[in-house]
Amino acid sequence: MKKNTIALFTLFCLFISCASKKQPNDTKSSLSDTKSTIETQQLYNNLKKSIDIGIFFGHQDDLAYGVNWKYEAGRSDVKELTGDYPAVYGWDLAGLEKKSKTNIDGVPFDKMRQYIKESHKRGGITTLSWHIDNPLTNKNAWDITPNSLASALPGGVNHKKFKSWLDEGIRFILSIKDENGKPIPMVYRPYHELTGNWFWWCKNNGSPEEFKALWKFTINYFQQKGVHNLIYVYNTADFNTKEEFLEYYPGSDYADILSFDKYQYSDPTKDNSFIENCQRQFKIMDEVTKEQNKIMAFAETGYEAIPYDKWWTDTLIKAIGDYKISYLLVWRNHGWQEKEQKMHYYAPYKGQISEKDFINFYKLDKILFEKEAKKENLYKNN
Repeated sequence: MKKNTIALFTLFCLFISCASKKQPNDTKSSLSDTKSTIETQQLYNNLKKSIDIGIFFGHQDDLAYGVNWKYEAGRSDVKELTGDYPAVYGWDLAGLEKKSKTNIDGVPFDKMRQYIKESHKRGGITTLSWHIDNPLTNKNAWDITPNSLASALPGGVNHKKFKSWLDEGIRFILSIKDENGKPIPMVYRPYHELTGNWFWWCKNNGSPEEFKALWKFTINYFQQKGVHNLIYVYNTADFNTKEEFLEYYPGSDYADILSFDKYQYSDPTKDNSFIENCQRQFKIMDEVTKEQNKIMAFAETGYEAIPYDKWWTDTLIKAIGDYKISYLLVWRNHGWQEKEQKMHYYAPYKGQISEKDFINFYKLDKILFEKEAKKENLYKNN
């Protein structure tokens, strides 16, 4: 071989080698579940691509009830304002561990299954959380009795019982299939808000090693039982540093989306801390997602009763800023709470003070609802 031919051949080999390596901004990224269904892989890949298009808007329990109504076919407080459903629907599985017919918020699981099928058929996305009961005391998720987390681990005093609870969730998840009999891909957020101090699995109630063991056991157990249609979300509450965000992180092989939950509590016209804190946390999380080739989400947010008429375009949008997130979800529209003697809702309804601003929010190019989700054909190889 002549010298210049050898040099060209060497350059060609180097080019092929570099091209074959996964680049930080590659569109495709393997899921933590290596046996995930094709449709689940396609959803994740399309969610990853869609961050360059905009943010999918979500609402908890959107189809089940709203302010002053329950279980009326086709209804949605969001749709009645915008003419469009949310792109993302949040549902909670709490109650399955007790074999209850309804979840923690009174939604019948049979109806939930049907709502998920209907929204999937329209092109929407389902995200699941699970306020699972405390395995040590059998009380609710907010019971923070010491050693509760450890009791659920392999070798723990309540491990066998905890597995039977997980079995109920697995049975329900596997029962959710599309019209062709295929499992519907869903986004699952186990042990959410883990950096808080209000659930039995939170960081104040277990060491990083214990939490990671619980997380890994749960994901492995789901997969051993044949669940391969979930995209797993690592979800925190507040954190101040990258080290704090990652302290309880189970590793990139056990999470697909990174997220945090943050709500507005103070008057945004007098206090800018919600925006500032969100921006700080998004900056940290954005660095991690780029390092690990993941995507991020604002998994829960909102302002109860939305008393500021421009919260959507003047506060929430500023809190997100220019960060590319996959989706955001506001909490449920329960309506009047008799015990607390107050209104409890996070999306506006007809006549609510922020109605006009929410419509302006809907019209923003970067905010995507179900019609846009359908156009993106999220479950296909585009």
